[in-house]
Amino acid sequence: MASIDLTQRADLTQHARGTGALRTRRPDYVDFLPPCNDACPAGENIQAWLALAQAGEHEAAWREIVRNNPLPSIHGRVCYHPCEDVCNRAFTDSSVSIHAVERFLGDLALENDWQFEKPATQTGKKILIIGAGPSGLSAAYHLANFGHSVEIREAGPVAGGMIHFGIPAYRMPRDELQAEIRRIENLGVKITLNHRVDDVLAEKETGGFDAVFAAVGAHISKKIEIPNRDAGKILDAVSFLSQANEGEPPALGRRVAVYGGGNTAMDAARTAQRLGAAETMIIYRRDRSSMPAHDFEADEAIEEGVKINWLRTIKEIDKSTFKVEVMELDENGRPQPTGRFEELEADSLILAVGQDTDTEFLEKVPGIEFEWDHTVIVDDNMMTGHEGIFAGGDMVPAERSVTVAVGHGKHAARHIDAFLNGKSYKRGTRNPIIGHERLHLWYRTEAPQVEQDRLPIDERTKGFDEILKNLTEQEALFEARRCLSCGNCFECDGCYGACPEGAIIKLGPGKRYKFDFDKCTGCAVCYEQCPCHAIEMIDEPGEGAKA
Repeated sequence: MASIDLTQRADLTQHARGTGALRTRRPDYVDFLPPCNDACPAGENIQAWLALAQAGEHEAAWREIVRNNPLPSIHGRVCYHPCEDVCNRAFTDSSVSIHAVERFLGDLALENDWQFEKPATQTGKKILIIGAGPSGLSAAYHLANFGHSVEIREAGPVAGGMIHFGIPAYRMPRDELQAEIRRIENLGVKITLNHRVDDVLAEKETGGFDAVFAAVGAHISKKIEIPNRDAGKILDAVSFLSQANEGEPPALGRRVAVYGGGNTAMDAARTAQRLGAAETMIIYRRDRSSMPAHDFEADEAIEEGVKINWLRTIKEIDKSTFKVEVMELDENGRPQPTGRFEELEADSLILAVGQDTDTEFLEKVPGIEFEWDHTVIVDDNMMTGHEGIFAGGDMVPAERSVTVAVGHGKHAARHIDAFLNGKSYKRGTRNPIIGHERLHLWYRTEAPQVEQDRLPIDERTKGFDEILKNLTEQEALFEARRCLSCGNCFECDGCYGACPEGAIIKLGPGKRYKFDFDKCTGCAVCYEQCPCHAIEMIDEPGEGAKA
């Protein structure tokens, strides 16, 4: 075998590693989409406002949130934070408590009376929004920012929609709710209460509106047939919660049963407890793993003394006696009857088996079509079959939540603005999502999530005081600093300090870095040291891949 000298050996080694004069790969600064941003139904740039919050720039962080979502104090309380379910930090210790930091910033904005900046010019266009719930409020805010004149017409006596009528005060205090709505009014949005829209086309023409956004919430409880049900006292959950939230609750008796397994069922049961029921039970036909309610809702209900009867369905009611059948799950996880029965006693029954939206007022409008469940069919621009009439929130086929509704309002506003300008709105391209397995957390340090203080259990059922407490400024700062800045450079200087050739050039605060490729050997140390994977190694030109 022929021998090779040391110079040849060094050249071969360099070529194998892709370094030196024969560099085959080079580093490149890139941006990925953090999973929290991707999961947010309201489209918040969570990573951006967390970065500002961790720098102590509270107002700037709040203003970054409200670029997409005008209701951060509300969302910090009622959003089910899907962003936290996908947070990469969970693979180190626990997810960042994004909702808690958002609430801190939202409440701080209310304390300091931070207001939205009004648009410099007005377009002269007018938009009618039907419904003052989260979707309508969001659309109004964004349309007003475009410079349009906006009026919301609301059938109820108070703005807020299902946030006000369906969510108890122990989760969403009314002062903060109304304060965030007033701020939207201060932007120039007119809200007319106690005004039910029955003839959309007539109101559009009479008011001189150029477009309409229908955003009526799901206020109608679904019906369910139970033999002899008239023999007992039956209430629907939406009406019950609305009356309770308005301070005029119906008489329930000592023992209250709630039929259903969603968040509304949990709220109804917990509200009954607070109204003086001695015994409150939930009857649900599936098991806990199949319930639509979020786990923490069920946990809190159980903590407060609510009993949950899993795998039970009501077959018959005889005054205060409920005949229930025991169910079993089949191989597909579906409940099947067993022929075994039990009897439960309750003075009243609250039905919480789902809600529908009243879309009847749109049935008279030519061109508008509906799904089997009466939700409105819209196109990719969120427009119905009648030109100029758009719909969103609970009115269209989609997941129903406050945050989804707010996201619908934002996107509807963009489509409506484009429509008014004779254009079509298209979302920009999205960067690839960065997963936890691609992070290089060489500095990995455990710093568990800050827990929000809670009202003691023995005090909760005495009234409707808010259960969860706000973070302190120090806690909010700590929590914001737990963000890993997944996929985007946060100028940690890891690449700058690690480069053995001095090929990294600092461009100044907020400007990141650049590479000096006359010095770079392609050793990939910068790539390996970048904790958030904001550096990718790419092929050199001529090496079979794009530069």
